[in-house]
Amino acid sequence: MKNPTILVTGATGKTGGAVVTQLLAKGYAVRALVRSQDKRSEQLHRMGAEIAVADLFDPEQLTLALQGTQRAYYLPIYHPYMIQSAAAFAVAAREAKLEAIVQMSQWTSNPSHPSLLTRQTWLVDQIFANIPSVAHTILNSGMFADNYLRVVDFAVMLGFFPILMGKSLSAPVSNEDIARVAVAVLLDPERHAGKRYRPSGSQLLSGYDMAAIVQKVLGKKILPIEMPMWLFCKVAQQQGEDPFLISSLRYYVKDHKMGTFSWNGGTSDAILELTGSPAEAFETTVRRYLAMPFARPTLSNRLRALVNFLMIPFYPGYDLERHDRRMRFPMPTHPKFCLDSDRWRAEHSPQVAVLSDSKV
Repeated sequence: MKNPTILVTGATGKTGGAVVTQLLAKGYAVRALVRSQDKRSEQLHRMGAEIAVADLFDPEQLTLALQGTQRAYYLPIYHPYMIQSAAAFAVAAREAKLEAIVQMSQWTSNPSHPSLLTRQTWLVDQIFANIPSVAHTILNSGMFADNYLRVVDFAVMLGFFPILMGKSLSAPVSNEDIARVAVAVLLDPERHAGKRYRPSGSQLLSGYDMAAIVQKVLGKKILPIEMPMWLFCKVAQQQGEDPFLISSLRYYVKDHKMGTFSWNGGTSDAILELTGSPAEAFETTVRRYLAMPFARPTLSNRLRALVNFLMIPFYPGYDLERHDRRMRFPMPTHPKFCLDSDRWRAEHSPQVAVLSDSKV
């Protein structure tokens, strides 16, 4: 029997790119969905992926991109109108008679959360679960290792490791391990239809634990420094991060400090159970990041890190409350963080393996 063609959204991103790479290595035909042709999409094409360019808000373009595919890995776009993009994809998936969707969700997915992004993610969960005749599986990943290691160059060049979450714990999971779970489900979607999986790292760690691991790998003293949110907003503005994402992140910091990401043990056996191999250790992920060009201790990298560090005080920083008011983001009448929500606790209980609304 011929292998199905699998469409991957977010194909030039970190988990999407890893999914494409792993599927191609297994001999599957992959259609990489991208917003535009660039060097990253050209690289995927050279690897053997078919490239489809489509506006992620346009159901007609998405339907054309999905034609001839049977399964999809769906990574939502982090955008104030994410729900429109997801609805367009759901319409296209139905018209293209897609047989399976593996959807990246959030561990915090919650209809009453103060983050608009998180509330929309919960709605996407429901929309996809109710597409007729589609085997739907949710990946409820917690904190990505990437969230912490984007600043590993600070440790290399300047000798300190920024910490935003204090001493609270999470089990950071690598992009590659998330992709391994997604691929395992995509290869046998009917077996996993209607289920939620929680890919996680192998152990619970605080920011201080992570700094100690970075110090071990580098072989030099690294100073962990707690970064207040106001200072983080300056750094985020300097680096050109989308204020919409930072607006949500401030709520996730509070969730993190409340224990949301360590709740029910904070780890799971999903990676081992689905792939046959355990989650990689955080130290392994650190070593991979330290080998990346941005983290190499070259003279140009050192100078850039020093200049950026000295320029931070001159940025006003994002005013997130003003940003949300200007964007007119709706807010629930009674917003609830994850551990304050009975519904969230029930939907994320380890006993809940099946989405009751799924249609197969």
